[in-house]
Amino acid sequence: MSLALCYFLTMISTDYDYYKYHPMPEITNWMTQIAKDHPDVVTIVDYGQTYEKRTISLLKIGLNSEAKKKAIWMDCGIHAREWIAPAFCQYFVKQILQTYKTDPKMEKMMMNMDFYVTPVLNVDGYMYSWQDNTTRLWRKNMSPGPSGCDCNGTDINANFNANWGTIGISFDCCTVAFCGSSPISETETQAVTYFVGSRKEDFLCFLTIHSFSQMLLVPYGHPNFTAPNYNELIEVGLAAADEIKKVHGTHYTVGTPPDVLYANSGSSRDWARQQGIPFSYTFELRDNGTFGFELPEDQIKPSCEEAYEGALYIITYAHDKTFSGAMNTAATALWTMLLAVVYCTFLKAYL
Repeated sequence: MSLALCYFLTMISTDYDYYKYHPMPEITNWMTQIAKDHPDVVTIVDYGQTYEKRTISLLKIGLNSEAKKKAIWMDCGIHAREWIAPAFCQYFVKQILQTYKTDPKMEKMMMNMDFYVTPVLNVDGYMYSWQDNTTRLWRKNMSPGPSGCDCNGTDINANFNANWGTIGISFDCCTVAFCGSSPISETETQAVTYFVGSRKEDFLCFLTIHSFSQMLLVPYGHPNFTAPNYNELIEVGLAAADEIKKVHGTHYTVGTPPDVLYANSGSSRDWARQQGIPFSYTFELRDNGTFGFELPEDQIKPSCEEAYEGALYIITYAHDKTFSGAMNTAATALWTMLLAVVYCTFLKAYL
């Protein structure tokens, strides 16, 4: 590696601007530098390939532990035009890496859980949205349409095998809501389905980051189905929205898509909940439509700051429920055993 390249990568780490939008090559270089700067806690995992043969990668972040760990999933950039989402994933990674060395709670969570963060899931579409002003609002991936269709692209977030093709989608391949020719037909969908599905029992949270509308959406997108832990999802979501509001006063609406947005099917959020991952949420970041998908860069910082607090609340809740519950179970078992020993000793002494 040349000295010039080494210097360039070092500058990414020290001077990387988290409050501007970055094209894909810069994000890829940033991921490389983050892994280089934090080799004890960060590794890059390549887990899929796009239609245009680009690699889909994530950052695995966590402290080494001999105990079996749980996991948190976060993906950004499933829709190409939602640039604030990849900006948030980068901010999230920065925050947890800065925090765990001084915050015992974050250190404990990184000891108990691994964070799997995909900064840009729809790599092809994201790169296309950077091409020029005419492509800025591109949403889908770049796969060709079915036979007889002259349009490209499938809505990846309508392509998961969760009530696929039933509501809130289109079979017209030229629309932004085209759900694909079949469930899991897209390479991006396949990558997430295999990676998460093959270790689904490890995941406590599945957080997929979108924009816009300032919402926390819970499963399910289809009005005829209700998540088994719906009440808890709403309760945790409302508490997360309160944490978000504390930062800059931004109000987030919480609910299922049919209740607060629009019915949909084939989403990654719904798929994750059907796989048994208990806390599955879609974050719809700023704003409410003033700028829409073209959120100005001066709103990146406040948007990320508030969303981070919401995500952190959900993650902390899931962690504490899992690991505090495990500790309480162990303590109860220990006390039961001790009481049994005392009781047996008493019987031997007096009988």
